[in-house]
Amino acid sequence: MAPRLFLVLVLFAVSSLELGVQGIGVNWGTSASHPLPPPKVVELLKSNNVSKVKLFDADPLVLESLSGSGINVIAGIPNSMLKSLSSSKKAAESWVHDNLTRYFSNGGAGVQIEYIAVGDEPFLQSYGGQFQPFVIGAMTNIQIALIGAKLENKVKVVVPCNSDAYLSESGLPSKGHFRPDLNKTMTQLLTFLSKNRSPFFVNISPFVSLHQNKNISLDFALFEEGAHARKDNHKEYKNSFDVSFDTLATALSQAGFSNMDIVVGQIGWPTDGAINASSSIAETFMKGLLDHLHGKVGTPLRPQKPPMETYIFSLLDEDQRSITAGNFERHWGVFTFDGQAKYHIDLGQGSRNLVNAQGVEYLPSRWCVVNNNKDMSNVTASSLQACAVADCTALSPGGSCFNISWPGNISYAFNSYYQQHDQSADSCDFGGLGLITTVDPSVGSCRFAVEILTSISTSLPSTILIRTALLTALYISLWLVEFAW
Repeated sequence: MAPRLFLVLVLFAVSSLELGVQGIGVNWGTSASHPLPPPKVVELLKSNNVSKVKLFDADPLVLESLSGSGINVIAGIPNSMLKSLSSSKKAAESWVHDNLTRYFSNGGAGVQIEYIAVGDEPFLQSYGGQFQPFVIGAMTNIQIALIGAKLENKVKVVVPCNSDAYLSESGLPSKGHFRPDLNKTMTQLLTFLSKNRSPFFVNISPFVSLHQNKNISLDFALFEEGAHARKDNHKEYKNSFDVSFDTLATALSQAGFSNMDIVVGQIGWPTDGAINASSSIAETFMKGLLDHLHGKVGTPLRPQKPPMETYIFSLLDEDQRSITAGNFERHWGVFTFDGQAKYHIDLGQGSRNLVNAQGVEYLPSRWCVVNNNKDMSNVTASSLQACAVADCTALSPGGSCFNISWPGNISYAFNSYYQQHDQSADSCDFGGLGLITTVDPSVGSCRFAVEILTSISTSLPSTILIRTALLTALYISLWLVEFAW
Protein backbone atom coordinates (compact mmCIF):
# COMPACT_ATOMS: atom_id res chain seq x y z
CA MET A 1 0.00 0.00 0.00
CA ALA A 2 1.33 3.45 -0.89
CA PRO A 3 2.42 5.47 2.19
CA ARG A 4 0.16 8.40 1.25
CA LEU A 5 -2.92 6.18 0.92
CA PHE A 6 -2.10 4.48 4.22
CA LEU A 7 -1.84 7.87 5.93
CA VAL A 8 -5.21 8.96 4.51
CA LEU A 9 -6.86 5.77 5.79
CA VAL A 10 -5.35 6.19 9.25
CA LEU A 11 -6.51 9.81 9.45
CA PHE A 12 -10.01 8.77 8.32
CA ALA A 13 -10.16 6.07 10.99
CA VAL A 14 -9.01 8.46 13.71
CA SER A 15 -11.46 11.19 12.63
CA SER A 16 -14.30 8.63 12.56
CA LEU A 17 -13.45 7.53 16.08
CA GLU A 18 -13.42 11.11 17.31
CA LEU A 19 -16.78 11.79 15.67
CA GLY A 20 -18.22 8.77 17.44
CA VAL A 21 -17.06 10.08 20.81
CA GLN A 22 -18.23 13.64 20.08
CA GLY A 23 -21.76 12.36 19.52
CA ILE A 24 -22.13 11.63 23.25
CA GLY A 25 -23.02 14.40 25.67
CA VAL A 26 -24.54 14.70 29.14
CA ASN A 27 -27.45 16.50 30.79
CA TRP A 28 -26.42 18.88 33.58
CA GLY A 29 -29.29 19.61 35.94
CA THR A 30 -29.04 21.91 38.96
CA SER A 31 -32.08 20.94 41.07
CA ALA A 32 -29.97 20.30 44.16
CA SER A 33 -30.05 21.76 47.66
CA HIS A 34 -26.24 21.98 47.64
CA PRO A 35 -25.16 21.95 43.99
CA LEU A 36 -21.57 21.22 43.04
CA PRO A 37 -20.14 24.66 42.14
CA PRO A 38 -20.35 25.23 38.36
CA PRO A 39 -16.58 25.66 37.88
CA LYS A 40 -16.09 22.25 39.53
CA VAL A 41 -18.67 20.72 37.19
CA VAL A 42 -16.90 22.17 34.15
CA GLU A 43 -13.62 20.70 35.43
CA LEU A 44 -15.42 17.36 35.81
CA LEU A 45 -16.71 17.54 32.23
CA LYS A 46 -13.32 18.45 30.79
CA SER A 47 -11.39 15.85 32.78
CA ASN A 48 -13.70 13.19 31.32
CA ASN A 49 -13.48 14.60 27.77
CA VAL A 50 -17.20 15.41 27.62
CA SER A 51 -17.59 17.84 24.73
CA LYS A 52 -21.37 18.36 24.78
CA VAL A 53 -23.71 19.39 27.59
CA LYS A 54 -27.46 19.96 27.71
CA LEU A 55 -28.85 22.43 30.26
CA PHE A 56 -32.42 22.82 31.47
CA ASP A 57 -32.24 26.59 31.76
CA ALA A 58 -29.77 29.41 31.16
CA ASP A 59 -28.35 29.98 34.64
CA PRO A 60 -25.76 32.79 34.33
CA LEU A 61 -23.39 31.12 36.82
CA VAL A 62 -23.46 27.94 34.75
CA LEU A 63 -23.04 29.72 31.41
CA GLU A 64 -20.19 31.86 32.73
CA SER A 65 -18.41 28.75 33.98
CA LEU A 66 -18.72 27.20 30.50
CA SER A 67 -17.27 30.27 28.81
CA GLY A 68 -14.03 29.41 27.02
CA SER A 69 -14.34 25.71 27.90
CA GLY A 70 -14.77 24.54 24.29
CA ILE A 71 -17.81 22.52 25.37
CA ASN A 72 -20.83 22.70 23.05
CA VAL A 73 -23.96 23.75 24.92
CA ILE A 74 -27.73 23.35 24.68
CA ALA A 75 -29.36 26.18 26.63
CA GLY A 76 -32.84 25.46 27.96
CA ILE A 77 -36.01 27.49 28.37
CA PRO A 78 -38.22 26.21 31.25
CA ASN A 79 -41.85 25.37 30.55
CA SER A 80 -42.93 28.14 32.91
CA MET A 81 -41.60 30.75 30.44
CA LEU A 82 -43.34 29.43 27.32
CA LYS A 83 -46.54 31.46 27.73
CA SER A 84 -44.78 34.82 28.00
CA LEU A 85 -42.38 34.03 25.15
CA SER A 86 -45.29 32.93 22.97
CA SER A 87 -47.24 36.14 23.52
CA SER A 88 -44.37 38.63 23.25
CA LYS A 89 -41.67 39.03 20.60
CA LYS A 90 -40.03 41.54 22.93
CA ALA A 91 -39.76 38.93 25.69
CA ALA A 92 -38.12 36.55 23.21
CA GLU A 93 -35.67 39.24 22.11
CA SER A 94 -34.78 39.95 25.74
CA TRP A 95 -34.26 36.25 26.45
CA VAL A 96 -31.96 35.81 23.45
CA HIS A 97 -30.00 38.93 24.39
CA ASP A 98 -29.66 38.11 28.09
CA ASN A 99 -29.06 34.38 27.80
CA LEU A 100 -27.40 33.93 24.43
CA THR A 101 -25.96 36.96 22.64
CA ARG A 102 -23.96 38.18 25.62
CA TYR A 103 -22.22 34.80 25.96
CA PHE A 104 -21.82 34.03 22.27
CA SER A 105 -18.43 34.43 20.65
CA ASN A 106 -17.02 33.43 17.29
CA GLY A 107 -13.53 33.50 18.72
CA GLY A 108 -14.20 30.62 21.10
CA ALA A 109 -13.75 32.68 24.26
CA GLY A 110 -17.48 32.71 24.94
CA VAL A 111 -20.04 29.97 25.34
CA GLN A 112 -20.44 27.69 22.32
CA ILE A 113 -24.23 27.40 22.24
CA GLU A 114 -25.50 25.06 19.52
CA TYR A 115 -29.18 24.72 20.40
CA ILE A 116 -31.91 26.42 22.33
CA ALA A 117 -34.28 23.85 23.84
CA VAL A 118 -37.74 25.42 24.03
CA GLY A 119 -39.40 23.79 27.02
CA ASP A 120 -38.62 20.52 28.76
CA GLU A 121 -40.99 17.78 27.59
CA PRO A 122 -43.84 20.32 27.25
CA PHE A 123 -46.14 17.71 25.64
CA LEU A 124 -45.83 15.27 28.57
CA GLN A 125 -49.21 13.65 29.11
CA SER A 126 -49.14 14.23 32.86
CA TYR A 127 -49.06 18.01 32.21
CA GLY A 128 -52.58 17.77 30.80
CA GLY A 129 -51.83 20.01 27.82
CA GLN A 130 -51.11 23.11 29.93
CA PHE A 131 -47.98 24.05 27.94
CA GLN A 132 -48.96 22.75 24.50
CA PRO A 133 -50.72 25.94 23.27
CA PHE A 134 -47.55 28.02 23.77
CA VAL A 135 -44.80 25.85 22.27
CA ILE A 136 -45.10 26.86 18.61
CA GLY A 137 -45.47 30.56 19.41
CA ALA A 138 -42.50 30.51 21.78
CA MET A 139 -40.17 28.75 19.35
CA THR A 140 -41.30 31.02 16.49
CA ASN A 141 -40.56 34.15 18.50
CA ILE A 142 -37.20 32.80 19.64
CA GLN A 143 -36.33 32.07 16.00
CA ILE A 144 -37.29 35.65 15.01
CA ALA A 145 -35.09 36.93 17.84
CA LEU A 146 -32.18 34.81 16.61
CA ILE A 147 -32.60 36.27 13.13
CA GLY A 148 -32.55 39.75 14.64
CA ALA A 149 -29.32 38.90 16.46
CA LYS A 150 -27.84 37.38 13.25
CA LEU A 151 -27.43 34.01 14.98
CA GLU A 152 -29.98 31.95 13.05
CA ASN A 153 -27.25 30.11 11.12
CA LYS A 154 -25.29 29.26 14.27
CA VAL A 155 -27.95 28.29 16.80
CA LYS A 156 -30.87 25.94 16.17
CA VAL A 157 -34.20 25.92 18.00
CA VAL A 158 -35.55 22.53 19.14
CA VAL A 159 -38.24 21.12 21.46
CA PRO A 160 -37.30 18.14 23.68
CA CYS A 161 -40.20 15.65 23.55
CA ASN A 162 -40.85 12.75 25.87
CA SER A 163 -41.34 9.35 24.26
CA ASP A 164 -45.01 9.46 25.31
CA ALA A 165 -45.55 11.92 22.42
CA TYR A 166 -45.77 8.87 20.15
CA LEU A 167 -47.11 5.37 20.60
CA SER A 168 -47.91 2.04 19.03
CA GLU A 169 -50.99 0.26 20.40
CA SER A 170 -49.60 -3.11 19.31
CA GLY A 171 -46.13 -2.38 20.65
CA LEU A 172 -44.70 -2.85 17.15
CA PRO A 173 -42.52 -0.02 15.79
CA SER A 174 -44.08 -0.35 12.33
CA LYS A 175 -47.41 0.84 13.80
CA GLY A 176 -45.98 3.96 15.43
CA HIS A 177 -47.75 7.32 15.27
CA PHE A 178 -47.93 10.55 17.22
CA ARG A 179 -50.59 10.97 19.90
CA PRO A 180 -53.83 12.09 18.25
CA ASP A 181 -54.13 15.11 20.56
CA LEU A 182 -50.74 16.31 19.29
CA ASN A 183 -51.33 15.89 15.55
CA LYS A 184 -51.87 19.57 14.69
CA THR A 185 -49.14 20.86 16.99
CA MET A 186 -46.71 18.15 15.89
CA THR A 187 -47.25 19.00 12.21
CA GLN A 188 -46.43 22.63 12.98
CA LEU A 189 -43.37 21.61 15.01
CA LEU A 190 -42.03 19.25 12.34
CA THR A 191 -42.59 21.83 9.59
CA PHE A 192 -40.63 24.37 11.65
CA LEU A 193 -37.79 21.92 12.33
CA SER A 194 -37.59 20.85 8.69
CA LYS A 195 -37.57 24.44 7.43
CA ASN A 196 -34.70 25.33 9.78
CA ARG A 197 -32.85 22.02 9.32
CA SER A 198 -33.15 21.21 13.00
CA PRO A 199 -33.34 17.66 14.40
CA PHE A 200 -36.15 16.11 16.41
CA PHE A 201 -35.17 15.85 20.10
CA VAL A 202 -36.60 12.87 21.97
CA ASN A 203 -36.15 11.64 25.54
CA ILE A 204 -36.17 7.85 25.78
CA SER A 205 -36.26 5.97 29.10
CA PRO A 206 -36.04 2.17 28.96
CA PHE A 207 -36.05 2.18 32.78
CA VAL A 208 -39.41 3.96 32.99
CA SER A 209 -40.79 1.63 30.30
CA LEU A 210 -39.63 -1.35 32.37
CA HIS A 211 -41.02 0.24 35.52
CA GLN A 212 -44.47 0.73 33.94
CA ASN A 213 -44.76 -2.28 31.62
CA LYS A 214 -44.72 -5.82 32.98
CA ASN A 215 -44.31 -7.19 29.44
CA ILE A 216 -40.77 -5.80 29.12
CA SER A 217 -37.96 -7.92 30.55
CA LEU A 218 -34.91 -6.49 32.31
CA ASP A 219 -32.61 -8.20 29.80
CA PHE A 220 -34.46 -6.57 26.90
CA ALA A 221 -34.01 -3.14 28.51
CA LEU A 222 -30.30 -3.74 29.22
CA PHE A 223 -29.14 -4.71 25.69
CA GLU A 224 -28.36 -8.21 26.97
CA GLU A 225 -27.44 -10.76 24.31
CA GLY A 226 -29.81 -13.40 25.65
CA ALA A 227 -32.91 -11.18 25.64
CA HIS A 228 -35.91 -12.57 23.80
CA ALA A 229 -36.15 -10.72 20.48
CA ARG A 230 -39.34 -9.07 19.27
CA LYS A 231 -40.40 -9.62 15.63
CA ASP A 232 -42.01 -6.91 13.54
CA ASN A 233 -42.65 -8.06 9.98
CA HIS A 234 -39.19 -9.05 8.73
CA LYS A 235 -37.34 -6.98 11.30
CA GLU A 236 -36.03 -8.20 14.65
CA TYR A 237 -35.73 -6.07 17.78
CA LYS A 238 -33.31 -7.02 20.52
CA ASN A 239 -33.68 -4.12 22.97
CA SER A 240 -36.12 -1.48 24.24
CA PHE A 241 -34.12 1.42 22.85
CA ASP A 242 -34.44 0.29 19.23
CA VAL A 243 -38.17 -0.33 19.69
CA SER A 244 -38.79 3.20 20.97
CA PHE A 245 -36.45 4.84 18.43
CA ASP A 246 -38.05 3.07 15.46
CA THR A 247 -41.57 3.76 16.75
CA LEU A 248 -40.62 7.44 16.55
CA ALA A 249 -39.05 6.92 13.10
CA THR A 250 -42.35 5.44 11.88
CA ALA A 251 -44.32 8.31 13.42
CA LEU A 252 -42.10 10.81 11.61
CA SER A 253 -42.63 8.94 8.35
CA GLN A 254 -46.39 8.86 8.87
CA ALA A 255 -46.30 12.63 9.36
CA GLY A 256 -44.31 13.11 6.14
CA PHE A 257 -40.85 13.70 7.62
CA SER A 258 -39.13 10.35 7.11
CA ASN A 259 -35.65 11.83 6.67
CA MET A 260 -35.62 14.04 9.75
CA ASP A 261 -32.57 13.56 11.96
CA ILE A 262 -33.14 12.41 15.53
CA VAL A 263 -31.22 13.46 18.63
CA VAL A 264 -31.72 11.54 21.87
CA GLY A 265 -31.88 14.38 24.37
CA GLN A 266 -32.09 12.18 27.48
CA ILE A 267 -31.38 8.55 28.18
CA GLY A 268 -30.01 6.90 31.29
CA TRP A 269 -30.62 4.56 34.20
CA PRO A 270 -31.15 5.52 37.87
CA THR A 271 -29.10 3.99 40.66
CA ASP A 272 -31.40 4.26 43.69
CA GLY A 273 -34.97 4.82 44.86
CA ALA A 274 -36.65 1.83 43.17
CA ILE A 275 -36.36 -1.85 42.34
CA ASN A 276 -33.82 -2.45 39.53
CA ALA A 277 -32.32 0.98 40.19
CA SER A 278 -28.74 0.24 41.22
CA SER A 279 -25.22 1.20 40.18
CA SER A 280 -24.42 -2.27 38.85
CA ILE A 281 -27.55 -2.43 36.67
CA ALA A 282 -27.00 1.16 35.51
CA GLU A 283 -23.45 0.28 34.47
CA THR A 284 -24.72 -2.71 32.47
CA PHE A 285 -27.29 -0.52 30.71
CA MET A 286 -24.89 2.32 29.98
CA LYS A 287 -22.19 0.04 28.60
CA GLY A 288 -24.77 -1.70 26.41
CA LEU A 289 -26.10 1.63 25.15
CA LEU A 290 -22.68 3.12 24.42
CA ASP A 291 -21.47 -0.04 22.66
CA HIS A 292 -24.65 0.06 20.58
CA LEU A 293 -24.14 3.73 19.66
CA HIS A 294 -20.42 3.48 18.98
CA GLY A 295 -21.02 0.40 16.84
CA LYS A 296 -23.00 2.68 14.48
CA VAL A 297 -25.25 -0.22 13.50
CA GLY A 298 -28.30 2.00 13.83
CA THR A 299 -31.71 0.40 14.28
CA PRO A 300 -33.73 -2.01 12.09
CA LEU A 301 -35.59 0.90 10.46
CA ARG A 302 -32.54 3.15 10.29
CA PRO A 303 -29.57 0.85 9.71
CA GLN A 304 -26.14 2.45 9.84
CA LYS A 305 -27.80 5.65 11.02
CA PRO A 306 -27.67 5.95 14.83
CA PRO A 307 -28.90 9.13 16.53
CA MET A 308 -27.06 12.28 15.46
CA GLU A 309 -26.21 12.90 19.11
CA THR A 310 -27.12 11.26 22.41
CA TYR A 311 -27.18 13.01 25.80
CA ILE A 312 -26.78 10.84 28.89
CA PHE A 313 -29.21 11.58 31.68
CA SER A 314 -27.72 12.67 33.92
CA LEU A 315 -24.32 13.94 35.03
CA LEU A 316 -25.12 14.38 38.75
CA ASP A 317 -27.77 13.33 41.26
CA GLU A 318 -30.25 16.09 42.18
CA ASP A 319 -31.98 15.92 45.56
CA GLN A 320 -34.59 18.55 44.65
CA ARG A 321 -35.91 16.97 41.44
CA SER A 322 -39.64 16.30 41.35
CA ILE A 323 -40.49 12.75 42.39
CA THR A 324 -43.95 12.71 40.84
CA ALA A 325 -42.85 9.94 38.45
CA GLY A 326 -41.05 8.00 41.20
CA ASN A 327 -38.42 8.27 43.93
CA PHE A 328 -35.75 7.17 41.44
CA GLU A 329 -35.97 10.64 39.80
CA ARG A 330 -33.30 11.98 42.18
CA HIS A 331 -30.74 9.30 41.31
CA TRP A 332 -30.08 9.49 37.55
CA GLY A 333 -26.50 10.69 37.92
CA VAL A 334 -23.48 8.86 36.55
CA PHE A 335 -21.81 10.75 39.40
CA THR A 336 -23.09 11.33 42.94
CA PHE A 337 -24.19 14.83 43.95
CA ASP A 338 -20.58 15.63 44.89
CA GLY A 339 -19.07 14.42 41.62
CA GLN A 340 -17.87 10.92 42.57
CA ALA A 341 -18.31 8.21 39.91
CA LYS A 342 -20.86 5.54 40.81
CA TYR A 343 -19.58 3.17 38.11
CA HIS A 344 -17.32 3.32 35.09
CA ILE A 345 -18.23 3.88 31.46
CA ASP A 346 -16.52 5.53 28.51
CA LEU A 347 -17.87 9.06 28.13
CA GLY A 348 -14.86 9.98 26.00
CA GLN A 349 -11.98 9.38 28.40
CA GLY A 350 -11.04 6.13 26.63
CA SER A 351 -9.87 3.14 28.64
CA ARG A 352 -9.32 5.15 31.82
CA ASN A 353 -11.84 5.10 34.63
CA LEU A 354 -14.08 8.11 35.06
CA VAL A 355 -12.29 10.98 36.78
CA ASN A 356 -13.95 12.23 39.97
CA ALA A 357 -14.48 15.89 40.86
CA GLN A 358 -11.39 17.23 42.59
CA GLY A 359 -11.05 19.55 45.58
CA VAL A 360 -14.70 19.34 46.65
CA GLU A 361 -15.26 21.16 49.95
CA TYR A 362 -17.68 19.58 52.42
CA LEU A 363 -19.42 20.60 55.59
CA PRO A 364 -17.71 19.18 58.73
CA SER A 365 -17.76 15.39 59.24
CA ARG A 366 -20.84 15.42 61.45
CA TRP A 367 -24.10 13.51 61.25
CA CYS A 368 -27.46 13.67 63.00
CA VAL A 369 -28.80 10.37 64.39
CA VAL A 370 -31.58 9.33 66.72
CA ASN A 371 -30.81 9.42 70.45
CA ASN A 372 -31.65 5.92 71.69
CA ASN A 373 -31.61 7.08 75.30
CA LYS A 374 -34.73 9.18 74.83
CA ASP A 375 -38.41 8.26 74.81
CA MET A 376 -38.95 6.98 71.23
CA SER A 377 -42.75 7.01 71.21
CA ASN A 378 -42.95 10.05 68.89
CA VAL A 379 -39.91 9.27 66.75
CA THR A 380 -41.88 8.12 63.69
CA ALA A 381 -43.79 11.41 63.52
CA SER A 382 -40.50 13.33 63.74
CA SER A 383 -38.97 11.26 60.94
CA LEU A 384 -41.99 11.94 58.73
CA GLN A 385 -41.54 15.66 59.29
CA ALA A 386 -37.89 15.31 58.28
CA CYS A 387 -38.69 13.32 55.13
CA ALA A 388 -41.35 15.80 54.07
CA VAL A 389 -38.59 18.36 53.63
CA ALA A 390 -35.41 16.34 53.11
CA ASP A 391 -34.57 13.57 50.64
CA CYS A 392 -35.47 10.11 51.94
CA THR A 393 -35.83 8.44 48.54
CA ALA A 394 -33.01 5.95 49.28
CA LEU A 395 -35.35 4.40 51.89
CA SER A 396 -37.78 3.33 49.14
CA PRO A 397 -38.29 -0.38 48.39
CA GLY A 398 -35.30 -1.46 46.32
CA GLY A 399 -33.33 1.58 47.47
CA SER A 400 -29.82 1.50 48.91
CA CYS A 401 -31.10 2.15 52.45
CA PHE A 402 -34.29 0.08 52.29
CA ASN A 403 -32.87 -2.77 54.36
CA ILE A 404 -31.38 -0.80 57.25
CA SER A 405 -33.30 -1.65 60.40
CA TRP A 406 -35.28 0.57 62.75
CA PRO A 407 -34.17 2.99 64.16
CA GLY A 408 -31.40 3.29 61.53
CA ASN A 409 -33.98 4.46 59.03
CA ILE A 410 -35.04 7.17 61.47
CA SER A 411 -31.43 8.32 61.75
CA TYR A 412 -31.20 8.47 57.96
CA ALA A 413 -34.20 10.79 57.82
CA PHE A 414 -32.82 12.97 60.62
CA ASN A 415 -29.42 13.24 58.94
CA SER A 416 -30.85 14.11 55.55
CA TYR A 417 -32.78 16.99 57.12
CA TYR A 418 -29.73 18.08 59.13
CA GLN A 419 -27.44 18.17 56.08
CA GLN A 420 -29.95 20.07 53.93
CA HIS A 421 -30.06 22.70 56.65
CA ASP A 422 -26.28 23.16 56.63
CA GLN A 423 -25.80 21.20 59.87
CA SER A 424 -27.37 23.90 62.03
CA ALA A 425 -27.69 22.65 65.61
CA ASP A 426 -31.44 23.26 65.80
CA SER A 427 -32.00 21.12 62.68
CA CYS A 428 -30.93 18.06 64.72
CA ASP A 429 -33.26 18.71 67.64
CA PHE A 430 -36.50 16.88 66.75
CA GLY A 431 -37.92 17.50 70.21
CA GLY A 432 -34.78 16.20 71.87
CA LEU A 433 -34.71 12.98 69.82
CA GLY A 434 -31.73 13.99 67.64
CA LEU A 435 -28.07 13.57 68.49
CA ILE A 436 -25.07 15.03 66.62
CA THR A 437 -22.21 12.56 66.18
CA THR A 438 -18.77 12.49 64.54
CA VAL A 439 -19.01 8.73 63.93
CA ASP A 440 -20.16 7.93 60.39
CA PRO A 441 -23.43 5.95 60.71
CA SER A 442 -23.32 4.65 57.10
CA VAL A 443 -24.21 0.96 56.80
CA GLY A 444 -23.09 -1.16 53.84
CA SER A 445 -24.25 0.51 50.63
CA CYS A 446 -26.44 2.95 52.57
CA ARG A 447 -24.51 6.21 52.61
CA PHE A 448 -25.26 8.85 55.23
CA ALA A 449 -24.09 11.86 53.24
CA VAL A 450 -22.27 14.98 54.37
CA GLU A 451 -23.31 17.88 52.16
CA ILE A 452 -21.12 20.11 50.03
CA LEU A 453 -19.99 23.43 51.45
CA THR A 454 -21.47 25.91 49.01
CA SER A 455 -22.42 29.56 49.07
CA ILE A 456 -25.39 28.97 46.76
CA SER A 457 -27.13 26.21 48.71
CA THR A 458 -30.89 26.55 48.76
CA SER A 459 -32.81 25.76 51.91
CA LEU A 460 -36.33 26.02 50.49
CA PRO A 461 -39.25 26.90 52.76
CA SER A 462 -40.64 23.79 54.36
CA THR A 463 -44.19 24.54 53.18
CA ILE A 464 -43.08 24.34 49.53
CA LEU A 465 -40.95 21.25 50.06
CA ILE A 466 -43.71 19.49 51.97
CA ARG A 467 -45.97 19.78 48.95
CA THR A 468 -43.34 18.52 46.50
CA ALA A 469 -42.26 15.67 48.78
CA LEU A 470 -45.73 14.57 49.95
CA LEU A 471 -45.67 11.35 47.95
CA THR A 472 -42.37 10.35 49.52
CA ALA A 473 -43.56 11.13 53.03
CA LEU A 474 -46.76 9.15 52.66
CA TYR A 475 -44.97 6.22 51.06
CA ILE A 476 -42.17 6.04 53.58
CA SER A 477 -44.56 6.54 56.51
CA LEU A 478 -46.09 3.14 55.91
CA TRP A 479 -42.64 1.59 55.84
CA LEU A 480 -41.44 3.37 59.00
CA VAL A 481 -44.58 2.34 60.89
CA GLU A 482 -44.03 -1.25 59.80
CA PHE A 483 -40.52 -1.24 61.24
CA ALA A 484 -41.66 0.52 64.39
CA TRP A 485 -44.01 -2.35 65.12
